[in-house]
Amino acid sequence: MQKNLELPDLLRLIDERATAFRAAIAAAPSLDVQVPTCPEWTLFDLARHLGSGRPFWAAVVEAGPADAPPAEAVAARAEAQAPREREALVAWLAASTQELLDTLREVGPDAECWTWWGASQSPRTSGAVARHQLQEIAVHAYDAQLTVGAAQPLPAQVALDGVEDFLFTCCAWSGVWPHEPAVVDYHATEGRSWRFTVEADGARAVRLPAAGEGEAQAPADASARGTAGELVLWFYGRTPLDSVKIDGDRVIFERLFAWDPNA
Repeated sequence: MQKNLELPDLLRLIDERATAFRAAIAAAPSLDVQVPTCPEWTLFDLARHLGSGRPFWAAVVEAGPADAPPAEAVAARAEAQAPREREALVAWLAASTQELLDTLREVGPDAECWTWWGASQSPRTSGAVARHQLQEIAVHAYDAQLTVGAAQPLPAQVALDGVEDFLFTCCAWSGVWPHEPAVVDYHATEGRSWRFTVEADGARAVRLPAAGEGEAQAPADASARGTAGELVLWFYGRTPLDSVKIDGDRVIFERLFAWDPNA
């Protein structure tokens, strides 16, 4: 049976990926170099973005249920000042991550809070925040590593959870799909698969049973296959469309990448 990561695992992996991010910052010849996968940012901009976001989400979780970002969270982000000096910047990043970890550990996985994904399949809870924060930090750690010429694959445990988090949190919305309905399967070579269905009134994602379990599925209109890490980086636009194996109607993927469910 495939299980989601529990909060202790999420916190451990957040700490590991944040440590990898800081290591890339510490090793960079310059903090003014452009980030290839975020071309509007320098490495310092990326560090400032990541460091200011952790106090924001710590304050969001601590504030509890809300219909909009709590004032204390907005203030936490506005007040976060990234130092330019390298050693101080690394220490600031570590402190911001620790603030988030401490808050998530204190409130536990089931505390309700504001999230930007209110209409998705992911719950509006501290546990869901932890899950998505892991992915944000992991992808940005990859960005930083790529910038300093030391890119590493996403750890399999992070990536497998990341495929599902992306589909459930970022894609499963009720926005209008302006094209004909489509069914898309995503296959991680580690042995896990998901089905994503888009129709006139939005999209839904489900985890498919493992091979040999459950009923046979009707054929999908298109599918994408790669390692879980390749799929996550592909989802987040870090790699081109052809970087994973695509079968079926390629146009569906072009439409999915262009789709804004909030439009």
